[in-house]
Amino acid sequence: MTDIQILPMELATFRFPEPELAGRRGVVMGYAVRHPGGVLVFDTGFGFGNEELEATYHPVSRLITAALADVGVDIEEVTAVVNCHLHADHAGQNGALPGIPIHVQPAEWELAHTPDHTILDWIEAPGTTYRQTAGDHEVAPGIRIIATPGHTPGHQSLVVDRPEGPVLLAGQACYTIGEWIGDPDALEGRSRAVDRDAYDRSSERLRAIHPVRVHFGHDRQAWVAEPARTATPAILPGPC
Repeated sequence: MTDIQILPMELATFRFPEPELAGRRGVVMGYAVRHPGGVLVFDTGFGFGNEELEATYHPVSRLITAALADVGVDIEEVTAVVNCHLHADHAGQNGALPGIPIHVQPAEWELAHTPDHTILDWIEAPGTTYRQTAGDHEVAPGIRIIATPGHTPGHQSLVVDRPEGPVLLAGQACYTIGEWIGDPDALEGRSRAVDRDAYDRSSERLRAIHPVRVHFGHDRQAWVAEPARTATPAILPGPC
C-alpha cells in the first residue's frame, strides 16, 4: 500500500459570535494530502476583505499558499482541492488555486447560490474550476470522498488509506475531538446542524469506517485509536 502523507495546516483563528461563547476563539484547519500523483488540498480557509464577516468573526487568517509552503508544498504540486463544504471559512481561498479542479457535491454547489450561505465572490473567484460529483467517489488512488450531509446538505469528508488503516478528514461532520469521544462539555456541531438526523447518520457512517485517526476542520487535535480502539487525543503538528 502506498504511504500517503497528511500535513495539517492551521489556516485561521476566529472569534465566536454567539454570546454563550463570548471571548472564545475557534480555529480553522486545512490539510495537504501528498500522494504519488501530487498534492490534494482539503479546505482553503477564510478569504479576505469582507467587512461584514470581519466584523462578525474577527478572523486572523493565513494565506493558503503560505500555509502550504510551511508544510513543504509548492502550489505547482497541487493537483486537486476538496472543500468539505462551501462556507466561507472552508472555501474562502479557493481562488488562490486557479485552474485546479475543486471537488464539490452538487447539493452544496446549489446551496452556495442561495442567500446567506457563503460569500459567492470568494467561491466563484476568477480561475476557480469546480467538478460536481454526487455521493462517494475516488479522487486519487487510496483517497476517496464520502458524502456526509448534516452540517449542510452537501457536506463531504475524505478517507485516506494508510498502511496502518483508514485516516479520516471529517471536515465539519464532527466539530471537535471532544464531540467525537462524547464529551458533553465539548464544542460540538450537532446542535447547529441544518439536518440533525442526517448529521447523526453521517456520524454513524464515519465511525463504521473504523478509522485509526480522525482529523477535524475546527480542532488542532486529532483523535488517534489505540489497538483496543480507546480514544486518545494527540496533537499532530507535522506530517503523519
